[in-house]
Amino acid sequence: MNTPGTLVRQIGDIARAAARAILDVYAGDFAVQTKADASPVTAADLAAQKVIVAGLAALEPHLPVLSEEGKSLPWSERRQWSRYWLVDPLDGTREFVKRNGEFTVNIALIDDHRSVLGVVLAPVSGELYVAAEGEGCWLQERADGDWRRIHTRPLAQPARVAGSRSHGGAQSDMLRRLVGDDHELQPLGSSLKFCLIARGDVDIYLRLGLTSEWDTAAAQCVLEEAGGAVLDLHGRPFRYNRGESLLNPEFVAVGDRGIDWAAKLRSE
Repeated sequence: MNTPGTLVRQIGDIARAAARAILDVYAGDFAVQTKADASPVTAADLAAQKVIVAGLAALEPHLPVLSEEGKSLPWSERRQWSRYWLVDPLDGTREFVKRNGEFTVNIALIDDHRSVLGVVLAPVSGELYVAAEGEGCWLQERADGDWRRIHTRPLAQPARVAGSRSHGGAQSDMLRRLVGDDHELQPLGSSLKFCLIARGDVDIYLRLGLTSEWDTAAAQCVLEEAGGAVLDLHGRPFRYNRGESLLNPEFVAVGDRGIDWAAKLRSE
């Protein structure tokens, strides 16, 4: 296969349309509001949400959409879902507000609790990462550009570690256990951390702290199809729509699947 499949390219087009709406807001002055959970939201989040929901409905009118900026849906309704869209219309709103360009559009398709299609777009750079189960992972560096297959790399020495710009954490001891004392840190916002692992520029991203399911689903598919994995701290693959809470367990995203990460996570 020389290009991604039809559906994943169509979702990529929806993400690019959402990015245009985001960049219209980014180019001017915008207000920042605070949601009930104290996270920020802007007109760009809401504009991208509108574009994505309309685009997905046109493609798959019967599939439900769960989104960070959408209506809160109770577990009594979600527990019936076997297949649905999981969306973060603007992942990295804090980075958007800082105007550092490190934010993304995330669209995932969940089937039987697994992320089977993922699209991650960085609006400022124009880089679009797409993946579908069994089809591999692809990067398009600009709209209408060529598609390039991307892959993770074997764990480097010293390892390169992706870290969050906006969320710290006491994770040094665990990182030493996983990759040793001699590692380099690459600060980066949003789901771009997963994408750098997928393209073989970074080796690992450890997240101790809260994230939501829409923060990771699209990027998980991208990373897995590039050869990596997203594991909870017991070494188990991530699953979605598990219950009432939409919060993820703490996790590690890795590029080299040849290493027994579960054993490293268990070791003291």
